[in-house]
Amino acid sequence: MASQTDNKLYVSASDATEFMRSVLIGNGVSPENANIVADCLVQADLRGVDTHGVNRISSYMARIREGFLDTKANPSLNQITPVVAQVDGNNGFGFVAAHMGMARAIEMAKEFGIGMVSVKHSNHFGMLAWVVQQVLDAGMMSLVFTNSSPALPVWGGRSKLMGTWHLLLQRGAKIYKAARRGEKIPMDWALDREGKQTDDPYKALGGVMLPMGGPKGSALAIMMDAFSGVLSGSAFAGHVTNPYDPSKPADVGHFLIAIKADLFMTLEDFKERMDYLYKRVVESDKMAGVDRIYYPGEIEQLTKERLKTGIPYVQTEIDALNREAERVGAKAIITQGR
Repeated sequence: MASQTDNKLYVSASDATEFMRSVLIGNGVSPENANIVADCLVQADLRGVDTHGVNRISSYMARIREGFLDTKANPSLNQITPVVAQVDGNNGFGFVAAHMGMARAIEMAKEFGIGMVSVKHSNHFGMLAWVVQQVLDAGMMSLVFTNSSPALPVWGGRSKLMGTWHLLLQRGAKIYKAARRGEKIPMDWALDREGKQTDDPYKALGGVMLPMGGPKGSALAIMMDAFSGVLSGSAFAGHVTNPYDPSKPADVGHFLIAIKADLFMTLEDFKERMDYLYKRVVESDKMAGVDRIYYPGEIEQLTKERLKTGIPYVQTEIDALNREAERVGAKAIITQGR
């Protein structure tokens, strides 16, 4: 299977953002909400999380055209206790619901030390890191959970039941990306229809994804579903709709927590201790063949060199994006080959 990854077309972050805004607004999204969605998708591409970037727009627009994602919807907030609130996404963009939820969690944490928000009736909200970044920008710590459509079996099972556990890796989206780009996947990622390991993304999409970490990964997926789906009142236990399936509402749930970093010590002491933890991790003894140890999320931060070089796409991706622009009379995305 030939790969397309050698012929890249580059798009500046500003051009990608403006393109996304125009396509979203052309599909009935308010300018304010379009700004949130566009920024989140472009930030994912800038961090190298291409599976959750601008290329997601086609699946979102398909859901809009089928009437199963409401472009006019705005989330609503219900305060439960001084430190607990719930957001109803009202079947609008998950980005917008999660943005509102985390903003409220931060407000509560500033006053009471911690804020928890459950989000129901939402949709896919892209790269999880952008939600966490809201908390980091406020000088706080956070936990962010979300459930998703069934993609992997529980440990010992074979049928799809649980969603991917987003804190570690979105294998499902990476498999779609590999299929789109004509690439292979690692053999231990998925089974085909016959229950055999495969490196073919198309066969994997017709089969089932394997849980990372064996039984521990399976347990994490169940925990995510309990916090995000069961507790929120959204779909759970395998009933979340796949974001690439435009046949019915997704009904995704999220669970967001913001925590003040200076609850138990001064902020300076906390930062000093975190810096010590970081150094202990990245300066620890390396295994054979490893040149550098990275802290979680560090590679993605370093990938932001794309602010200078532009975001790389392949021609089939550019064509798909421009088809979405044509549907609403928006301008084509601006590219520059390298």
